[in-house]
Amino acid sequence: MSALAADTPATEDRSKPAGEGAPGNRIRVGTLAELRAKGRHLLKTGSKQIAVFANESGVYACNNRCPHEGFPLMEGKLTQRADGEGCILTCNWHNWKFDLEGGETLVGGDTLRRYPVEIVDGEVWLDLSDPPLEERRAAALESLRRSFRRHEYTRMARELSRLQQAKADPLDGLRGALDWTADRFEFGTTHAHAAAPDWLALRDDLAASEPERLVPLLEVVGHLAWDSLREPSYPFPTESRPYDPASLVAAIEAEDEAAAIALLRGALGKGLGFRDLEAPLAEAALAHYQDFGHAAIYVYKTGQLIDRLGPSSAEPLLCNLVRSLVYATREDLIPEFRAYGEALSAWDGKGGEPVTAEDLRRLSVPKVMRRILRSSGDRKALYDALVGAAAADFLQFDLPVADATDRGVSHNVGWLDFTHAITFSNAVRVLCSRHPGLWPQGLLQIGCFVGRNAAYVDRSYDAGRWRVDDPDAFFEREMRALFDHAQSEYIVSVHLVKLLSAAREEITADPAAPWTADMLAAVNRFLHEPLKRKHSMRTAQQALGFVAAET
Repeated sequence: MSALAADTPATEDRSKPAGEGAPGNRIRVGTLAELRAKGRHLLKTGSKQIAVFANESGVYACNNRCPHEGFPLMEGKLTQRADGEGCILTCNWHNWKFDLEGGETLVGGDTLRRYPVEIVDGEVWLDLSDPPLEERRAAALESLRRSFRRHEYTRMARELSRLQQAKADPLDGLRGALDWTADRFEFGTTHAHAAAPDWLALRDDLAASEPERLVPLLEVVGHLAWDSLREPSYPFPTESRPYDPASLVAAIEAEDEAAAIALLRGALGKGLGFRDLEAPLAEAALAHYQDFGHAAIYVYKTGQLIDRLGPSSAEPLLCNLVRSLVYATREDLIPEFRAYGEALSAWDGKGGEPVTAEDLRRLSVPKVMRRILRSSGDRKALYDALVGAAAADFLQFDLPVADATDRGVSHNVGWLDFTHAITFSNAVRVLCSRHPGLWPQGLLQIGCFVGRNAAYVDRSYDAGRWRVDDPDAFFEREMRALFDHAQSEYIVSVHLVKLLSAAREEITADPAAPWTADMLAAVNRFLHEPLKRKHSMRTAQQALGFVAAET
């Protein structure tokens, strides 16, 4: 920024009032003598408020609104830089400090816009020209990236707004976030990635104003920033190998990330896209009852997100997906779910016994597995029975279970555990419809949810008040509420959008399904019942018990 030295001669010309425009984007502030006498001047032009300061070092102009929370910098304090060559402006509300000479933010996070100053015949003129669009886009993206270091939520909102104002594709902020955070997830894909297509669908389908269009983008970008906050780099292997679908599945099964990523890179190098890779990825995700259903959900949602953002985002998303599959936990190896493997081995697809949701409720995991096999010949009836049982149990979740403080870790069950049966069923239906050979795995794994959750249901609970008469109005009302969800934790808001999206997809796919009423009522109850997220007493009790058992 050009600045006037303290000894620059000044002449006064009152022929033009302060604030009068000049050719181009220059605007007259007033005379240098007047500005020096006052020390500062607030110039208003259109929607802009510009603070103009004069001190021993020169004349400086900047946005009057502090980039932190918008308080007026005209009320700030000016001090000389230690070297005497510039001016430090301090916002007195939160002590943010800006170097008006060099432009650096010395205390705080966001940048302060400054305006070039020119002195002509003793008059102070400002150049209000905006930088070129490409420069503004690059600056907004860089500032957005910097906001991740401390998860500056409001700054993220401003930079996404600046991208839009600079006529950039609003999704470029999300694409950038995926690139910046790609190697910051130790175990690959998180809920931040998985919920992104649902947030974007909400934006496309229901946003009716600019703030509503901004919120879903901010939720996804902010969640990526949160999940990667202060995480080190976990670099992906760089080797590439000729792609082979069976080899990719085998590498994931062997938990060999280097080989799996190398095969993925080979596929991308050949120009293959997600749809070419979906079959082996779905096979790997459903190879076991694993990661509490997240593996299959992540495959489904990664494909949706790549479809939405385009092939430029395929590499970071697929690398993280493969990593998450490699590191997926194997619940089918723990005693509670060992019956899954036995049932899968025994599956012959010939079981002809009719089945309903009530036939599957109240059963343990082993009993659910055996009951499923007796009806394995009718995939549609079995799917409806399993989803119906999951929805009915969800509707009658025994809420005191979530508040209990005297149970072991294996009984740490809450609302979110029940939502996964629905979101997982949604992923199973889509993936297995595209790849029918995976139906046995998908159906049996829904059964694992049903058997596990059966122990935490209050079948005497009267759920009549949660019944939904108008599904379309219900989904529109509840999904629109997500624009201002008021949840402080991303993990909660993510489950809200994921559950609503999955339930709506399932009911849209089969409006006459026998489980529709229970699923709607269960979602309605979940949205409006208490959700306890911090369990101080339970944690303390379990910690004391764990330590006592060590001695």
